[in-house]
Amino acid sequence: MKNQQKRKEAMALGYNPHSEAAPKVLAKGKGIIAENILSRAKENGVPIQEDKSLLSLLGNLDIGESIPEELYGAVAEVFAFIYRLDRDISKKE
Repeated sequence: MKNQQKRKEAMALGYNPHSEAAPKVLAKGKGIIAENILSRAKENGVPIQEDKSLLSLLGNLDIGESIPEELYGAVAEVFAFIYRLDRDISKKE
């Protein structure tokens, strides 16, 4: 049996607490689309966190769809990670 490499997957999340009740899926895709999402994130200084379990849980959501309440905890961890990165970068500048 050949060792098959799984196609890369990526998802972009966003949240505006002033206008949204919950974070939303901004983009998602596999293969070349995932590569483009990751590339654009890097170009724009958006932190990237790899979490295959969370990606699997969120994979059934459509673009523009809000994160379901039962996943708030997991998504909050991602946003906390990003907040810590932003804070650490700000301290160094």
